[in-house]
Amino acid sequence: MAEMLHPKLTEISFLLNNGVRMPAIGLGTANPPEKLAETKQAVKAAVKAGYRHIDTAWAYGSEPFIGEAIKELIEEGVIKREDLFITSKVWPVLWDDVDRSLNESLKSLGVEYVDLLLQHWPICYNKRNDPHGINGLARNPVREDGSPDYNESADWIETYRQLEKIYSDPKDRRVRAIGVSNFPVEYLERVLKECNVKPAMNQVEMHPRLPQFELNKFCREKNIKLTAYSPVGSHGAPLVDYPPIKEMAEKYNISPNDILTSYHVRQGSFVVPRSVNSVRIASNIEFAPLSKEDIDKLSDLGRTDPKRYINEEWNKVVPGFTGTGPPV
Repeated sequence: MAEMLHPKLTEISFLLNNGVRMPAIGLGTANPPEKLAETKQAVKAAVKAGYRHIDTAWAYGSEPFIGEAIKELIEEGVIKREDLFITSKVWPVLWDDVDRSLNESLKSLGVEYVDLLLQHWPICYNKRNDPHGINGLARNPVREDGSPDYNESADWIETYRQLEKIYSDPKDRRVRAIGVSNFPVEYLERVLKECNVKPAMNQVEMHPRLPQFELNKFCREKNIKLTAYSPVGSHGAPLVDYPPIKEMAEKYNISPNDILTSYHVRQGSFVVPRSVNSVRIASNIEFAPLSKEDIDKLSDLGRTDPKRYINEEWNKVVPGFTGTGPPV
């Protein structure tokens, strides 16, 4: 009997709650400043390897390079715009001006619409001009004492209300779906209670050492999809060398990266690994048909050895997004 062939991760997609189909794996582009220019070739390599989902954000500074890549790929006849799924995000510096954030992203990307627009964080910054920032604004404004310049009188829900206003306008075709990022359960509950459009997505740090048990359960019940960022543990990919991950990679005879991405896709979630290494991008797309026992074994790491790798200053402002979160 011939060996059963499993699909590539790039061939798998899921439906969002509004009927929009989204590729299960996307290329993350939150690259460090010194590697931003490499984003262009990374995107081109990813698309040529079969990726059709590009995950970016106003705050990453990578959108102009992605735009250059898309333009060249279209000119080369590799893809059409409608072949791609593009996710962008509204940074809290523009919490009260989603329209500006979206238009600046569209201009940088060189496209007329994005497929998914997310509220990046449920916080609000005061705007500060910075010629070295993103489009003239400081990405993370600080006060004279060096502390984050949060707008204490602002309400983060305003950002989502502006998102849904754009999405709900039948004459506005700039966004196909909306959602959030880095939202704990209590924040999602408020959105569901006070807003009219249910988020299609919540993008969060998620991996075997941070399985987000409570958030996963809530989102499944409410038909909100999850996207995992930092699936290999952020900078340096520490999870790739983690013994339980390496053991499972040997079991399936594929790379640890493929195990870590398949872990999410097997559970019906999306995943956006980040890389500027063209060879790695093209090679890490094998889907591992993990069993329920495999999934449970990996998720147990979140109970026995939990770890959150992304602990930025603004995490502290959002209850539930510091430390490792609840183990069960």
